[in-house]
Amino acid sequence: MVNLTIDGKQIQAEPGTTVLRAAQAAGIEIPTLCDHAHLTPFGGCRLCLVEVEGIRTLQPSCTLPVSEGMVVRTNTERIQSARRFVLTLIFSERNHFCPYCQVSGGDCELQNNALALGMTHWPLPPNWQPYAVDATHPYFVLDHNRCILCRRCVRACGELVGNFTLGFEERGTNSFLIADVGVPLGASSCISCGTCIQVCPTGALIERTSAYQGHLMEAERVHSVCLGCSLGCGIEAFVRDNRILRINGDWNSPVISGVICKQGRFVPMEESRERITTPMIRRDGMLKPTSWEEALFEVANHLKPLAGRNGNGIAALASTRLPAEALALFKHIFVDELKADMVTSIEEGRPTAAIGALAQELGKPFETTLDALWQADCVVVIGTDLVKEHEVAGFIVKRLVAERSSELILINTEEDGLADRASVVLKPSSSYLDAIQEMSLALKQGGVPYLQEAVAHLSKAQKPFFIYGKTLVSEGGVTALKALVLLAKQTGGFVLGLKGQANSLTALQYGLDKAFELKGQQAVYLALGDANPSQRLIQQLEKVSFLVVQASHVSKLTAMAHVVLPVEMWAEVEGHYVSMDGRLQKTTPVLKMSGQVRSSVDVLQALARMLGVSDTVDWRASLSERVSPIVIRET
Repeated sequence: MVNLTIDGKQIQAEPGTTVLRAAQAAGIEIPTLCDHAHLTPFGGCRLCLVEVEGIRTLQPSCTLPVSEGMVVRTNTERIQSARRFVLTLIFSERNHFCPYCQVSGGDCELQNNALALGMTHWPLPPNWQPYAVDATHPYFVLDHNRCILCRRCVRACGELVGNFTLGFEERGTNSFLIADVGVPLGASSCISCGTCIQVCPTGALIERTSAYQGHLMEAERVHSVCLGCSLGCGIEAFVRDNRILRINGDWNSPVISGVICKQGRFVPMEESRERITTPMIRRDGMLKPTSWEEALFEVANHLKPLAGRNGNGIAALASTRLPAEALALFKHIFVDELKADMVTSIEEGRPTAAIGALAQELGKPFETTLDALWQADCVVVIGTDLVKEHEVAGFIVKRLVAERSSELILINTEEDGLADRASVVLKPSSSYLDAIQEMSLALKQGGVPYLQEAVAHLSKAQKPFFIYGKTLVSEGGVTALKALVLLAKQTGGFVLGLKGQANSLTALQYGLDKAFELKGQQAVYLALGDANPSQRLIQQLEKVSFLVVQASHVSKLTAMAHVVLPVEMWAEVEGHYVSMDGRLQKTTPVLKMSGQVRSSVDVLQALARMLGVSDTVDWRASLSERVSPIVIRET
């Protein structure tokens, strides 16, 4: 440890720590603009200047490493004068007339730093010219007039996402933020992850949905988990009057430290489907509002006589976006109590059934965690496009290729969004199984021309990592998965599957992984939640004699239903989710339920009581009733 003194306080820090980080760890605040805790120190704005005993000039604390016996002062009159001068220059360069800016009043780091130094004006006359505002992007606006050239957005795009869309042209005060080679943001290679907006310290990058709707600093902040896919990324929602203003990534999340994608940040804000706020029963060919008691009585009255019948009884499906508590209770009611002969999830086990079968056969987990991917020197992605699915995992791969020169091998029958980053792109002519087996054979014997480059990279790799998607397991089944696990073992590598929706792995552990097929069942209970029903599912349920849909939004299925039960949507859920790599995380409700909407757990418990069956189940214990493909652990 290094011993130093900051503002008279004796502190210790790890070697290599910057003075800024050491001060922050000791509770000593130093103002910054270009610095961000998750970005490489840049030293551009010079607002974090400090005095160091024995050094004549002021030093930028964000890039200055600590040293033994160092004595630092952070708030002398000389330092404050220098900081006011830095801010004066920044305010004078472009249009920073705060009353006209949407982040003025607490959300702007530039303004907050100036006010903290007692600045109410700046002495230099403005020397700026009007710049264009780029409003071509569907999710945010770039106002060059508010830009302070801190380059946070550029660094975040490259360092955190690995996309490198943003950059600067020209130098000095003529520096100008550009996308790609100077194209409008809406026509650029931007992937709409929104990380640039989250790190911008001023109003240069503003999100369309939250702009001019009040200060975010005054909104309620709720930390939860994204349900957009099975990665389990952390989110921070800004809420006012029971309405979400904005969604950010949670910097304290264990999954890639707060970086999220479009599915987590912007897509939830576009929700336009009509909510269901009251139970409904079909009367005289039309759905009509009713009470919860009457709706549940109607359901129970139809289900009770069918309980235990083989072939013509009850079928039940649940969304893999439901929390573990709801999925466990759903399985308990329909499998254990009602003995229904067709109970599964709406994914029907397509992304997970083969994974679960192999885990059962091996008698132990065979997959690794997402954290292990950071160590990979060769990544093989099979049967999925990480630009279209589970995109945050793709961010990690992009960063590995850019930062560590890790090799990337893509095996995909379709066009792949990562092809321009890949060392090798393979399009199997027959099947994924054949490609894997050929690669395994080539590693031993050679002699397969089109695989030579891929095999060469794998042979040199010390820590290869194999990521596979649902296409591999849905098409190739256990056989293809076994071949991949064997290939990983052969190369000393690791394997991880992407699974499906947010609680896909949980549904697997509860045995909700069968293919759905109706064979004369007279009643179907669908716990849809806020999932969008597929056209295939709609067609399968068109001629069901009695259909119950437990859902949050109006859909073609609710229009077909005999009973509709209104439940929570993702932002109202409180429950547990198991991510693709085994993290057990709890969601926190971002919004309060309105109308007669209930949680899925409450509805299922009420139904169980109406049926006269047990309404409790140990959802945690149920997670370990089957061998999991990956170790499930609390985070």
